[in-house]
Amino acid sequence: MTSSQLLSEIKGITHANIEVTRKKFFHLSDEQKKWRPNMESWNLLEIFAHLNEYTRFYNSTFLKKIQSTKFRTPTENFVSSPLGRSAWSSMKLGNAKNVKRKFRALRAFNPTINPGLMQEQDIQRFCDLQHDFLAIIDSAASINIRKAKVHTSMSKIIKLRLGDALLFASYHNERHLQQALNILNNKQFPKK
Repeated sequence: MTSSQLLSEIKGITHANIEVTRKKFFHLSDEQKKWRPNMESWNLLEIFAHLNEYTRFYNSTFLKKIQSTKFRTPTENFVSSPLGRSAWSSMKLGNAKNVKRKFRALRAFNPTINPGLMQEQDIQRFCDLQHDFLAIIDSAASINIRKAKVHTSMSKIIKLRLGDALLFASYHNERHLQQALNILNNKQFPKK
């Protein structure tokens, strides 16, 4: 895959995420946003709070790396590292838009453990952060996304190639938007 193809794929996923969010979630009532299918599930506000905290972390990490990297010359081809491929493929939805593997959110990114993550206008904030992410993707095109590496939310020791980390973040967003869509499609979801 070329670096430009990879970045184009990430931009496509991000544009689709923004569009789905605007069409499906902006008009919902507070009751609908707070509804949960069961006590173990997150509601829509919690999903978007999680996404926002996660995106804030990664947007900052990506931007710092793009601004500070010594690898200023882009390369035509991008090859995922084995760790990077494992990370983003574990986040990627299956062909039927299903979650192949479940993960527990880290405490710092879990709104049920850390309710301070929830803020007003979380759904609008998600779209704003995704627009920032699009600008970061454009900036990433000007550096070597294979040699530049960033630490992950799990550990400062574990580092991924920037291209792998960008793909991981976009798949993570897509995965949680599918979780939110699954709530909307629940037969017991409140009508208003």
